[in-house]
Amino acid sequence: MSRVRTERLVNLVICLLSTRRFLTASQIAQTVAGYEHDEDDQRAHESFQRMFERDKAELRDLGVPVEMRVMSAFDTETGYRIARRDYELPDIHLEPDEAAAVGLATRFWHVRGLASAAASGLLKLRAAGVDVDPTATLPVEPVVAADPAVDTILAAVRNRRAITFSYRRPEDDEPAERHLQPWGAVSSKGRWYVVGHDLDRDATRCFRLSRVVGNVKAYGPSGRFEPPEDVDLASYVYGDETPSHQGKATVRVRTGSCAGLRRSAIEVHPSDLAGWDLVQLPYRDPGSLANRLVGYGADVVALEPPDVRRMVVERLTALASVKGGR
Repeated sequence: MSRVRTERLVNLVICLLSTRRFLTASQIAQTVAGYEHDEDDQRAHESFQRMFERDKAELRDLGVPVEMRVMSAFDTETGYRIARRDYELPDIHLEPDEAAAVGLATRFWHVRGLASAAASGLLKLRAAGVDVDPTATLPVEPVVAADPAVDTILAAVRNRRAITFSYRRPEDDEPAERHLQPWGAVSSKGRWYVVGHDLDRDATRCFRLSRVVGNVKAYGPSGRFEPPEDVDLASYVYGDETPSHQGKATVRVRTGSCAGLRRSAIEVHPSDLAGWDLVQLPYRDPGSLANRLVGYGADVVALEPPDVRRMVVERLTALASVKGGR
């Protein structure tokens, strides 16, 4: 279910729960965000009616008891509401191990925005009388890390604001400025992606955040776009993860070393530089190759392509700064 439809259904449930009398479809359309339309426009009104019928069926499938009643003998229009007594859940009760698991889960998020959301959920559970222990410990705790840009992107998604950033593709030497209407951010296999409408190409695009250079900036007023209904963000991410090309990197390897690299090499030739060989390596992800090369330390020098060389230099510089700071 898309986020837009989910928000509309939640708003519909809140509206029908909040009323003591039965509301007509017209009254609901005037109250619930997502149903706004001109009733004098026949096509728009018919579209609303179809959407409202689908939403009612969806709620009933989810077990939400939507009541219907004709308003009076003089008014044949049907009204709707949700009886609170039939909808409200019993008190929440968690076993001690379940409460400890919830407390631990709130500690996994190491990005500010998501950590705030986890903390908010914890407060709501406590407000409901659930005793959750966030100090429980495990021998090994997983960590959900996120790119610093995720905060800015999630805020732009909520506020329907466009974002701009510099993006470097593996095959390009220089980053290009991009403008995007973000629909959402997705994490997959340790990487974060943003999916949305690329304003420069007028098409849907997925961007890997590790390839963003510098900061992501939101611009323009809020509410300038609406994500399409039923959009599947994950499908775009999985498509991006499918390798579109296989590259070939050239590295200089000290003679008699780096047996692991040599085993996976396409070709190995003596270098013009005494004591070194030239090795050509296949790769699909430049970041993964850079991580691998850095592990061989001073026995490897990355030569080509430029993005792999740049990533190796960045990683070695970061390591040197950590060592120098100690």
